[in-house]
Amino acid sequence: MRRLLPVLAVLVLTTPAFAADRLSDIAWMQGNWRVTQDDGAVVYETWLPAEGGIMPGVGRTVKDAKAQVEFMRIDERDGRIAFTAVLTGQAPTTFVAKSRTADEVVFENLEHDFPQRVIYRRCDADLCAAIEGTINGKPERMAWRYARQP
Repeated sequence: MRRLLPVLAVLVLTTPAFAADRLSDIAWMQGNWRVTQDDGAVVYETWLPAEGGIMPGVGRTVKDAKAQVEFMRIDERDGRIAFTAVLTGQAPTTFVAKSRTADEVVFENLEHDFPQRVIYRRCDADLCAAIEGTINGKPERMAWRYARQP
């Protein structure tokens, strides 16, 4: 038993806080989602089913007849899932899953200016999403509650 203790300690210290991630773990994100914000902007997010190790997504915000588009993807990397966002005029930014439950996944990239975290959560029949981090040393958070669309 004494010889096993160091081995068990190494296993505990090197094991992630949650099981290996698969795209099927977040299949509840798939679908077409929509929310109208207080300022009148309509935000859409669509996640396609995962195939070939990638779950592609697209976001679109429409306000005053102008649209902004964001391309996204979630893929499996070394036993974890990673979220990558591509905004117009910016380099792709990747956030790796920091934690996950059956109903929530938190992606994190502490090196990014803002956001440092991207969060998706199942909210009954809706999809809740948030981005958070710090701007000029102050904590900031933006959140959306999307309703499923046909």
